[in-house]
Amino acid sequence: MNRLNLYDSQTRKNKPIIPSQGDTLRFYCCGPTVYGPAHIGNFRTFVVQDVFRRVIESTGLKTLHVRNLTDVDDKTINGSQQKGITLKEFTDGWTKKFHKDGIALNLLPPHVEPSAVDHIPEQIEMIATLIEKGHAYAADGSVYFKVDSFPDYGKLSRLKEREITTNQVTRSDVDEYDKESAADFVLWKARKKEDGQNFWESPWGQGRPGWHLECSAMCKKHLGDSFDVHSGGEDLLFPHHENEIAQSECCNGKTFVDHWFHVSHLMVDGAKMSKSLGN
Repeated sequence: MNRLNLYDSQTRKNKPIIPSQGDTLRFYCCGPTVYGPAHIGNFRTFVVQDVFRRVIESTGLKTLHVRNLTDVDDKTINGSQQKGITLKEFTDGWTKKFHKDGIALNLLPPHVEPSAVDHIPEQIEMIATLIEKGHAYAADGSVYFKVDSFPDYGKLSRLKEREITTNQVTRSDVDEYDKESAADFVLWKARKKEDGQNFWESPWGQGRPGWHLECSAMCKKHLGDSFDVHSGGEDLLFPHHENEIAQSECCNGKTFVDHWFHVSHLMVDGAKMSKSLGN
């Protein structure tokens, strides 16, 4: 059987793509945040992932392709509030638009398409485990991951080589509360007035999950504690995927992912295509 060799973002080397369990390659793709229409820069990532899947299947392997929907975060909540409709109504509309565009591009649908909202119990369970193991702490109704508790933090993005320490701010966060360290990231966000009715009950009070945790919980539910390939746009490498590794490996006690596959941006006049730049 022919094997595909693919660049691995963590080792920075080409590695063979080999399933760890039988003849089925299990891989996760960070999907869209359904708060507006995806542009062709977003779809570049999904098209490349689609080609990857087709090549893998052409070698005779089976695939288990999981691609999530981010349907609760600052953008989706703000968008639904501005429209005066429920979060579900708002995200369902943009999810249908995303699916329609995927069909137009002839993308294979993922085998599983979990949503963050549908996995709130799994996220709460992961947080409880991280607190129990000493990797997270509650503060003012929110819960944070303690970055200093994970010595391997930064192994994907090579933080040490870039001379960035955990005492430096790694990401601006409009939802900061009483963190012990600037590098600690939120797992559970305490309810705020601007969230409206978009909150859930938890052992730490009413609130909602942090963005990074959502993917870890969905990966664990549908692919297990450890799986073969994780993919997404290169802008997700840090801090999103770095944080996924930290919280997943601390919770599960296993290597999270064997192979990291990042897709480069679609560039326009020397800058990445993005909604914020209007290009």
